[in-house]
Amino acid sequence: MNVSAARNHETAEGGPALFRLVRFWSRRWVNQARTDTAAAQDEDMRQVQHIQVVEAVTAGLRTSDEATVSTVADQLGLDHSGASRMVRDAVAAGYLTRVDSAHDRRRVVLELTDNGRDLLTASRDWQRRCFDRLTASWPDRDRHQFAAYLQRLADETTRNGAE
Repeated sequence: MNVSAARNHETAEGGPALFRLVRFWSRRWVNQARTDTAAAQDEDMRQVQHIQVVEAVTAGLRTSDEATVSTVADQLGLDHSGASRMVRDAVAAGYLTRVDSAHDRRRVVLELTDNGRDLLTASRDWQRRCFDRLTASWPDRDRHQFAAYLQRLADETTRNGAE
């Protein structure tokens, strides 16, 4: 098989392409957070974790009227103690607040603060800018179609619990 034929075969392989993108973007988050000093790097990584927690709470609220530490653990694929630490840090940073459940006073639920909503908005704006930069040379029709397919894939993934 010549190089051109191999490349055409690879482009038809959606699974490997999807996971290549996942690997690229997971490295990108970390690389975006790298700075010169260890303290600044730690702070940047905490910010990435805060974004993950805020996104997890928001995603959990799409399927339930309350989000908990267990919601965050489930959304991020973490154990309860890891999610609890991330939630604790996000609360301390002012992105989340803990409140009593409206359904069960023994339970504590998570809510986004105004700062948490601002962080979510800024994160989503950055995500949109990345998509726009990556597809800037594409025809508008292709960009919109690809965005629709990505949204459909994300919706089906979360609806079906695929991992």
